[in-house]
Amino acid sequence: MQRRSTPQADGPRIGVVGVGALGRHHARVVRGLSRATCSGLFDIDRSRAEVVASRVRAPVRSTLEALLEVSDGVVVAVPTTAHEEVAVAAIRAGVHVFIEKPIAPDIESADRILAEAAARGAIVQVGHVERFNPALVAARPYLDRPLFVESHRLAPFTPRSLDVAVVLDLMIHDVDLLCSLVGAPVRDVAAAGIPVLSRRVDIANARVSFDGGAVANLTASRVSVSKVRKFRVWQRSGYLSLDLAAGKGEFYRLKRGLSVLDGVSLPQGVPSLDGLASVVDRLPIRGDRSEPLALELAAFRDAISGLAPPPVTGEDGRRALELALAIEQQIEDHVAYTRTASA
Repeated sequence: MQRRSTPQADGPRIGVVGVGALGRHHARVVRGLSRATCSGLFDIDRSRAEVVASRVRAPVRSTLEALLEVSDGVVVAVPTTAHEEVAVAAIRAGVHVFIEKPIAPDIESADRILAEAAARGAIVQVGHVERFNPALVAARPYLDRPLFVESHRLAPFTPRSLDVAVVLDLMIHDVDLLCSLVGAPVRDVAAAGIPVLSRRVDIANARVSFDGGAVANLTASRVSVSKVRKFRVWQRSGYLSLDLAAGKGEFYRLKRGLSVLDGVSLPQGVPSLDGLASVVDRLPIRGDRSEPLALELAAFRDAISGLAPPPVTGEDGRRALELALAIEQQIEDHVAYTRTASA
């Protein structure tokens, strides 16, 4: 099918497929986007679609095909297991797709989506929303070839997303950030985790090493008492500490004109590393109050309008999925071992 031309007066027509816990926020943001038109909402639960549509003042479409017929792009916010079915249907109808993370439940599904998009010239953007976190955006000028990365993403238990383990539910956010910042092939993965309150793994830890020497330690839990989203980066130019939940952080670096400290010949007047403030600059990082979801959907609008490439491509989503699945496999092996050992 020929790809539809994008209306120039009001911008592209964007619809939302799936208006559950996350999709309803997509519907709100799409409805409020400037230089775009909300073409409607579709959900297999018609009553749910009508409730969300009444809140955001958007039309409900009776079928997926009806929504695709009036759309230039759609947000795919259905369960992960249905991503391929919905995305491929949209691409074949000549519609660009924004797919919530993870891009698919497995690599084979992701590859079929990307192959269909390549064959038909469709844009695929993946919803790794932390790329648009204000703290990370503000920190980008300080990022320079990370050598060690540590993340902690902890959340209280909720029955949402129990169809996938915590790696694809939460850790994949940090997996994508890690891949985008390091930009090198993965050399080795070691991981462990256990189910706690669900049938799938609820807490996980992974250590990932890359060609070139970078190493990362990632922890994710959905059985924690409080919410934590910390991301830390060590590199030769300094140390970056970000609180992604608060949208702020700090960058620490040696003061200008100082060489690397060796623990013996400290700068004059500094008797020990207890006087760190005398030799280190602390640069506060403050993100603005922009909503990350609004930023990423505005980027999708611009991509399908031909104004800029998508900032998180389908290939980016596939790379994050591949590493997340490798971590999951390591954890499954660990879970199987612990069950055998305790038998």
